[in-house]
Amino acid sequence: MHPTTRLVVWLLLLLASQCLHGEQLLAALLVLPFLGLAALRRALRLAWRTRWLFLSLFVIVAWGAAGEPAWGGALAPTREGLLAAATHGGRLLLALGAVAVLVEWMPVPELLVATHRLLQPLRRCGVDPDRSVVRLLLVMRHIETLPRPRDWRILLKAPSTGKDEVFELADRPFSWSDPALILLVAGVVGAFLLRQA
Repeated sequence: MHPTTRLVVWLLLLLASQCLHGEQLLAALLVLPFLGLAALRRALRLAWRTRWLFLSLFVIVAWGAAGEPAWGGALAPTREGLLAAATHGGRLLLALGAVAVLVEWMPVPELLVATHRLLQPLRRCGVDPDRSVVRLLLVMRHIETLPRPRDWRILLKAPSTGKDEVFELADRPFSWSDPALILLVAGVVGAFLLRQA
């Protein structure tokens, strides 16, 4: 399977996952541990790093939605708000799990090839796929090597590496099954989204 096909299928499934709710969302979250221990560890690290986002999302949605109070008292969240907060939190956790699975299952060179191929049609709109891929690579390297200081001022003193690097994208042609798989998954996701609407 071509890396671009895998990336497109991943994007379509990620889009569909953001429409899940209730038992569907719970079932999708329960599948995450079966996608590999390394991916699960990475997903848990990503969730821990975004804990303040989860907390903010929960507070804003749980206390911001109109509805019946969950318990007596002036500062009680609504039942509808708690349900919506749990749904949005589950979707965010599922998206982080999807990112972890993508990074674990798709080597960086293949991810760069897939991104370059996806951005090729946007060249007419002024998007340079070569620069975009280099920026993506730099961001990924920066995230991996970023120190975890307690004081943000340490980041300003981080030494810059002056090494020149050269990398090549080893692209290969699509096989007949790649467009067929993309169309199949797009059709299934489209039908699912129409049912959810």
